[in-house]
Amino acid sequence: MTFTYPGPEPRAATVELSAEEIRVDLLDGRAIIVPLAWFPRLVRATPADRDNWRIICDGERIQWPSIDEDLSVISLLRGTGPKSVVSPR
Repeated sequence: MTFTYPGPEPRAATVELSAEEIRVDLLDGRAIIVPLAWFPRLVRATPADRDNWRIICDGERIQWPSIDEDLSVISLLRGTGPKSVVSPR
């Protein structure tokens, strides 16, 4: 199955991380919530490193420079998770 997004690319407005999930609020009013366990680098990162995010590429990507993690908003919207999942404990 092929997924085509109908319209302009979704853009991030803000990001919040909890111990269990990532929430990305989009400029169009939607919110994406995905399990933190999908992203091993974020699971293993310190709280300070997790809080060190920035929105790049005009809102199309979220980057955590101190742990070399870079996520696209469209992949989060599609629900594209990793091949392996890490337990946060």
